[in-house]
Amino acid sequence: MPRFTVHVRDEWLTVPCKDTSCSVQWLGVEALKRYVKNKPDNGGFSHIKDVCFVARRCQGQGLLDADDTIDDVLEDNDFVELASCLSFVPEKGTVGASGDLAPLSHLALGLMGEGKMWSPKSGWADAKYGLALINGTQMITSLGAEAVERAESIARQADIIAALTLEVLKGTTKAFDSDIHELRPHPGQKEVALRFRALLDSDHHPSEIAESHRFCDRVQDAYTMRCCPQVHGIVNDTIAFVKSIMNTEINSATDNPMVFAERGETISGGNFHGEYPAKALDYLCIGVHELASISERRIERLCNPSLSELPAFLVNEGGLNSGFMIAHCTAAALVSENKVLCHPSSVDSLSTSAATEDHVSMGGWAARKALRVIEHVEQVLAIEMLAACQGIEFLRPLRTTTPLEKVYDLVRSVVKPWMKDRFMAADIETAHRLLIDQKVWNVAKPYIEKYCTEHVPESRPASPTAFSLDSPVSPQKRVRLE
Repeated sequence: MPRFTVHVRDEWLTVPCKDTSCSVQWLGVEALKRYVKNKPDNGGFSHIKDVCFVARRCQGQGLLDADDTIDDVLEDNDFVELASCLSFVPEKGTVGASGDLAPLSHLALGLMGEGKMWSPKSGWADAKYGLALINGTQMITSLGAEAVERAESIARQADIIAALTLEVLKGTTKAFDSDIHELRPHPGQKEVALRFRALLDSDHHPSEIAESHRFCDRVQDAYTMRCCPQVHGIVNDTIAFVKSIMNTEINSATDNPMVFAERGETISGGNFHGEYPAKALDYLCIGVHELASISERRIERLCNPSLSELPAFLVNEGGLNSGFMIAHCTAAALVSENKVLCHPSSVDSLSTSAATEDHVSMGGWAARKALRVIEHVEQVLAIEMLAACQGIEFLRPLRTTTPLEKVYDLVRSVVKPWMKDRFMAADIETAHRLLIDQKVWNVAKPYIEKYCTEHVPESRPASPTAFSLDSPVSPQKRVRLE
């Protein structure tokens, strides 16, 4: 009976084969079954059928097609290696026009048995014209897809953090009245206003903090609080637009040349050009950055006693303790850095490849800096979240709304209040991780969804920022009064 020795990770396994008309795929699966058999955790594989691998002969390292029969490509006692390949791809070096040529060349090296590789998972693609392996926008698109996902996540959570800050600064919910936003019905604006109402509605979620200043003499809130639906709203609409572009891009053929098998024709076109994702991701940077820009201004209001009516820099014994002063400086620095990163990379173009590629998108840099901008936004909002929770400490024993108290409890489960100065970087990173893992959203989401699904009547409490108008006097009554 023919036998084959298969190398899986760090083990050599013998696989007998009664029928050599079986495929190379069968041989690989049988080797994996033997590999996981004596592993307490199944070797880290949840299901064997879901494992992707590349099979190649150890001698010469030639790649084997999974559909080939064993009899056609192997001899008795041959040595075979199952490789799960992930190419090392440098992030720099693409101009995003003739595809992401340089990065994708490193990706294609793995299919040739060359280049730097990292394990585990990858798969094998059907053989095509060589240049088609590296002519495409896959690098721009993959980084851009991550940017969109993270942007969606932080935009949702920015509403929650801003609502928490509004409570601490004793702002009013009047600016989120649905009638205001129906008069300017941008989808993002209406969505953000709804979230604020869901988190702050006094009838649905009584807030002792809100009641404590219900009849104060403040006429208007700062723009950074009452204009959140307008500012955060366009960010949401921007993300939705960019997401539609990226979804189309992900599900497109950006190879070159294009192989039309049914026509028996290969055509050189321009689907490799990265202008679509490049422009969209530049727009994403500009949009999402505004979340950090407005957040930094709210941090200033929290830290400034003349604006917040709280202790300077949110700490007792000011002077001895600097509190959130340096954290605010950090937020300001990140916002300033984003202003440079938001300069659109796709406005640039340099001719390459002997003027054949005479217009390029620079989409690789657009994607990379989009991720950097979004990371800075996450970090600034993490600082605001910590500052808002610290502000609540000075308003105790008063409590905020139920969903915002849950957010406060989440933060306090991993970061304790500041009684005096301490090393803050670790706390900021912990808060940042809460946002990345969407834990802040997950805590508040059930309350927002319940508010929306139950169609709770909108409460409109009295506020100094609004006043009632008497109905206009009819002409007949005016005559009588005169």
